[in-house]
Amino acid sequence: MKINALVASQADQPLRAGQVELRELQADDVKLEILYCGVCHSDLHMARNEWGVSRYPLVPGHEIVGRVVAVGENVTQFAVGEIAGVGVMVDACRKCHFCQQHEEQYCEAGFTPTYNGTDKYTGNTTFGGYAQHVIADHHFVVRVPDNLALNAVAPLLCAGVTVWSPLRHFNVKAGDRVGVVGLGGLGHMAVKLASALGAEVTLFTTSPEKGADARRLGAKNVVVSRDAAQMAACQASLDIILDCVAAPHDLDPYLNTLKTNGQLVLVGIPDQPHPSPNVTPMVFRRLSITGTSIGSIQETQEMLDFCGQHNITADVEMITGEEVETAFERMLTSDVKYRFVIDMQKTRW
Repeated sequence: MKINALVASQADQPLRAGQVELRELQADDVKLEILYCGVCHSDLHMARNEWGVSRYPLVPGHEIVGRVVAVGENVTQFAVGEIAGVGVMVDACRKCHFCQQHEEQYCEAGFTPTYNGTDKYTGNTTFGGYAQHVIADHHFVVRVPDNLALNAVAPLLCAGVTVWSPLRHFNVKAGDRVGVVGLGGLGHMAVKLASALGAEVTLFTTSPEKGADARRLGAKNVVVSRDAAQMAACQASLDIILDCVAAPHDLDPYLNTLKTNGQLVLVGIPDQPHPSPNVTPMVFRRLSITGTSIGSIQETQEMLDFCGQHNITADVEMITGEEVETAFERMLTSDVKYRFVIDMQKTRW
């Protein structure tokens, strides 16, 4: 079945409207007509093959909200006409230890990514949400709360769950002191979600002008990370830090702000390694540097339900498909508050 999509034909070519072959609906599948798709920084990396793993033709997009237009014969929890979402994964082995523990993102066989993966039925490349339709196994489709603006829900399917997962894994609760490094797509969701959990949030930023916005989003404290005096003032004060920056940077200043037993959790993936940290404070205060990868389907649904209860969505700027390349260039200079979302209904094919 041919569908319209925004297609990268090779690394040095812009995305252009075209057509790709979507596989036929299977018994366990849900088919969505895509309404909105968020623009993740990884979409830019993949479209331009900056990680060296891209397969062309490539259709990016893994922050998908759409309307169910068809379901397979085994699907009972979704019905035609309902609103649903698809995130970073569309399948996994479902047999290994981690899949059995509802941690499909760590599947020992490797999960099937929404795009640039290998479809288990056809062996063809999977295509993402910069398109008219997507098909996914119903186990990897989530319900969207009906009280939330659908366009602003889309980024929750990646940016939201990527910061929700460590908040839940490390049991962040009311009264905890949480640091967030960077106020971008992930960082602004980390501030919102940690604050809604009752934590006291400190935002670390290199840009003093972001202070007012950080407080609007829920941060109690804003620290300019380039200011040595401000960094010294919050030494040994935080329980956990979510580092949302996807560029190499010195981790030592943030380690120094952690209490004994604190965790520095890396959720951004830089294109080059971070400088090696000083292990001395790690040894003497039992600090940990760790990382987490996106989130499970169970965590994604939990996060969406929490957002529905607390009326939380992403801050978005709407674009059409024709504007994606401009959005990519603006992303490179952090010129977005805080996530671009493509309106597929307004995109000209």
